[in-house]
Amino acid sequence: MADIVKEILARPIQLADQVTKSIDEAQSFKQDCQELKAKTEKLAILLRQAARASNVLYQRPTRRIIDDTEQVLDKALTLVIKCRATGLMKRMFTIIPSGAFRKTSMQLENSIGDVSWLLRVSASADDRDDEYLGLPPIAANEPILCLIWEQIALLFTGSLEERSDAAASLVSLARDNDRYGKLIIEEGGVPPLLKLLKEGQMMGQENAVRAIGLLGRDPESVEQLVNAGVCNVFAKILKEGHMKVQAVVAWAVSELAANYPKCQDHFAQNNIIRFLVTHLAFETVQEHSKYAIASKQSISIHSVVMASNNPNEKKKEDENTRISHPTNHNTSNQMHNLVTNTMKQNQTPTQIKNQTHHPHQGRGNQSNSKRHHHHVLTGTSIKGRECEDPATKAQMKAMAARALWQLCKGNVTICQSITESRALLCFTVLLEKGPEDVQSHSAMALMEITAVAEKNSDLRRSAFKPTSPTAKAVVDHLLKVIEKADSDLLIPCISAIGNLARTFRATETRMIGPLVKLLDEREPEITMEAAIALNKFASTENYLCVTHSKAIINAGGAKHLIQLVYFGEQMVQIPSLRLVCYIALSCPDSDVLANEEVLIVLEWSSKQSHFVQDYTIEPLLIDAKRRLELYQSRGSRGFH
Repeated sequence: MADIVKEILARPIQLADQVTKSIDEAQSFKQDCQELKAKTEKLAILLRQAARASNVLYQRPTRRIIDDTEQVLDKALTLVIKCRATGLMKRMFTIIPSGAFRKTSMQLENSIGDVSWLLRVSASADDRDDEYLGLPPIAANEPILCLIWEQIALLFTGSLEERSDAAASLVSLARDNDRYGKLIIEEGGVPPLLKLLKEGQMMGQENAVRAIGLLGRDPESVEQLVNAGVCNVFAKILKEGHMKVQAVVAWAVSELAANYPKCQDHFAQNNIIRFLVTHLAFETVQEHSKYAIASKQSISIHSVVMASNNPNEKKKEDENTRISHPTNHNTSNQMHNLVTNTMKQNQTPTQIKNQTHHPHQGRGNQSNSKRHHHHVLTGTSIKGRECEDPATKAQMKAMAARALWQLCKGNVTICQSITESRALLCFTVLLEKGPEDVQSHSAMALMEITAVAEKNSDLRRSAFKPTSPTAKAVVDHLLKVIEKADSDLLIPCISAIGNLARTFRATETRMIGPLVKLLDEREPEITMEAAIALNKFASTENYLCVTHSKAIINAGGAKHLIQLVYFGEQMVQIPSLRLVCYIALSCPDSDVLANEEVLIVLEWSSKQSHFVQDYTIEPLLIDAKRRLELYQSRGSRGFH
């Protein structure tokens, strides 16, 4: 960097010397030239001082200020060369505007101020003695730029406390205006922020992470941050940092992933998924299975869940506990108790006394009791984490869930990694037992994972196969939210159940009834989501569409759907009509459809412009009418 700065400064220093030499040879306007000479010499001294301090100069303002200074000296040289003209005729035909010297003098004065400010802003904190830097003349057109330069310079040269304050200032600037965030990146603010994140104290690290999270407001900015090495530094903090800083890092990851989904794989390649899942699993379930090595005798999720179905185990509280099931409302706390008690079984007396929730590593239980042995080699360091205050733990869990939610959006690889781990069970536990924000992020994560599984058969078969205890737990808790129907979690849970429509067996129709109930006099957004979810059950792409369509009819769905097609808002009408068509295609001989005069509904719909203009509705409507006419005309007399 020092060599680059010296190269930048070389030409203006040469120009300053040429201006001084030309002034000494001036034949006219000598007094004006002498004033220019004094200012040029002062400027030359400052430029040489800057060249000697090139190793500490902040390059971005240096380049901008020196470019402007070079232009000023070029103009000054052109002016004084005209004053060297000799002979009467040359003087007569050499035109020098009356205000040229005054303008050039003012420009030189501004350059002196700019270079002086550059030297002060690049100096160390001790050399400045808390001197107020003010704004240089170059800031007249864009004062905020110089404020950004000043804060970034402090990040390079200040003490840890000053660097923390500078990062906090950049947080305020980036939060206020997207353009300021772009300027911070363009002016080289990211490398010193990352350095502060690695070297600073806790407050400085938090400020640095917040600034980085706010800088990634658009794909281009996030890409620049990733290229600067943000992923690697974030991974290091999530593995070894203080939990308060780790929580802010998780928030920043969620921001960057939300604003530029293509960065998801970069985070995954740096093990960030692994670290986030470990934080999510901490004090929620046993250690993350993908990143832990268990002995053959270790307790598996499958064995623990299956134990919940064995009535003989109810009385054996010292040996096994049971997982909760939504059909038994008296056991709502059992999933959390299951995980906690299972972990306690593997603790040493000291760990139990300290009320930690970590499996004891590396020792088998030597007693003759029926407790299982469990040996875990964790993927990340968790030393001291149990000593954090509850608020910090809750914030860490919330931000880890938020980050995983954003990272798994539309990403099959990351969803596969999450579902192979115990994160899926974590989300299920937290959906029921977590704080409000943790519940919300967990619901959104489950919605995104199931959305990917809906489109990817391999993920669907591996993560949500009907015999999987974890998949059963996920479905059970999603249904509990839907049945309760008074939660902010309702919409993502409805969507998640709909995404899983192709995973259920023919005998598994318990989710149809609660979804049909949501069609009756609910908020339009909820009704629309319920109709969309039911469409996925009744769609002809679903192998069990006939079974599910009959279940919808038996639950009273036809009557609700007809009302929605006629009188619902447009956002509700289209999915409702599509669902009516699917049911008509699957159950054209239904007495209920005939009695509710569904054929008349389809006839009416085919004449509504906003329906037939939808290219997905029109062919479906035609097929449904044709099939319904065939069956109802054959038995029409029986329907009256």
